[in-house]
Amino acid sequence: MTADCIVLASASPRRRELLDVLGVCYEVQPAHIDETSIPHETPRDYACRVALAKAHSIHSRLDVVDSYPVLAADTVVVVDGQVLGKPRDDAHATEMLQQLSGRTHEVYTAVALISAQRDALTVSRSEVTFRELDLAEIRAYWKTGEPQDKAGAYAVQGLAAVFIRELKGSFSGIMGLPLYETAILFTQAGVKYRLAAGNGNE
Repeated sequence: MTADCIVLASASPRRRELLDVLGVCYEVQPAHIDETSIPHETPRDYACRVALAKAHSIHSRLDVVDSYPVLAADTVVVVDGQVLGKPRDDAHATEMLQQLSGRTHEVYTAVALISAQRDALTVSRSEVTFRELDLAEIRAYWKTGEPQDKAGAYAVQGLAAVFIRELKGSFSGIMGLPLYETAILFTQAGVKYRLAAGNGNE
């Protein structure tokens, strides 16, 4: 069975941008779930659980059994075993960026693709090393508005690129949707994609 379109369970403009690269037809239905972590849950397990929960949340609302597959993802930034979420305010963002300063941290992105036939899940793991950051540039970065809705308070594809000394893994995974792993899920599920600059979902 092949699918001509999918449902994206995310409002993230970055994930839409990455899907456009694959030329996939999609409609957006953001998932709203409880993302509270469970005690003793590893960051990887957390990302997997949340991605699956997002996908199932939307798939359960669809009317027909043979509805479009649902794609969901969750990205976590991890340092010292601690998950750094989205900053609450400038002080929280400053605290997180100071934790990342001069160090290597992990980024996990779990991707779930749910259809009537199967549940599929994959995980991308990357490592990002920041140079030393001073307080003045952290505050200047916050004022750009870029960190406000980003896990770990930074965007790898944006101005924060000047902070990154080394990156190992998936650039698109750090952005929020690893294209290599996602394309494999699509192929396994019979979802049609083509490499393209855009697919008309804008």
